[in-house]
Amino acid sequence: MSGNQNDQPARQDPATQQFTGMGSSAPADLPESDYHLSREEQATVDALHPGTALLIVLRGPNTGARFLLDDAEVTTGRGPDRDIFLDDVTVSRKHAVFSREERGFGVRDVGSLNGTYVNKERIDQVALRTGDEVQIGKFRLVYYASASTS
Repeated sequence: MSGNQNDQPARQDPATQQFTGMGSSAPADLPESDYHLSREEQATVDALHPGTALLIVLRGPNTGARFLLDDAEVTTGRGPDRDIFLDDVTVSRKHAVFSREERGFGVRDVGSLNGTYVNKERIDQVALRTGDEVQIGKFRLVYYASASTS
């Protein structure tokens, strides 16, 4: 299943393991362009399979968690049937969908109450680029596409 959270990986792939010590490396007030991957994080991004992408939680209840985007659509929200389960009242049960596109993934808000933001701008739907920050409720995630799709 796509979007498995790190504490319960579906397979032992570097892209689905938990980062350690990330909480202090990305202060909340830094603009998205000022965040730099650690060596471990860069190695994980470099190991992504073609056509996949990685979301890293920079801020929120699951800081440091990684979610692998490897299906045509990956759903997010607070509902138990979501591929990426974000457990916080600021997240709608059905919040957003990440969809594979020609050059990576895009994200689409699916009628959430608090909205979905990319680089601090509220969006309905947008194509993502490596380094973009996606905010879903209290969760701030940074997007990294595999080298072959970025």
